Amino acid sequence: MLFVLHHIGHAVPDIAPVLEFYIRNLGYEVRTPVIHDLTQTAYVQFLRLPGERVYVELVAPDGVESKLARAVRNGGGLNHLCYSVEDIELATEQLHQSGMMILSSPTPAVAFSGRRISWLLGDSSPLIELVEGGGEL
Repeated sequence: MLFVLHHIGHAVPDIAPVLEFYIRNLGYEVRTPVIHDLTQTAYVQFLRLPGERVYVELVAPDGVESKLARAVRNGGGLNHLCYSVEDIELATEQLHQSGMMILSSPTPAVAFSGRRISWLLGDSSPLIELVEGGGEL
């Protein structure tokens, strides 16, 4: 199974000021508008450096009950690594068999035009998101 790094998730309390920092100081370009993902209880926006293929995803909680609220209260920062895979069921099962806990089985995601994502967590890894291949974002 080939795992290709798709994006790095950066948890933030509010997207706008962090977005400005990435653009002004690091040269990132905005690749999507802010997307409200009700399933993930978050606002997300994707950025990328010119000529690069790996995105940074700014993720902010959409309220006090958001899955991200605790992460942001604890300072935010690196939230997850996302890998693009061709067979999401097989990749999810492969990581599960290696000892990772499945937090969310493959489900359609707003940010990826309905392509499915899954979430896993291991003892010695950051939160892992898998996204079905087949699209730019």
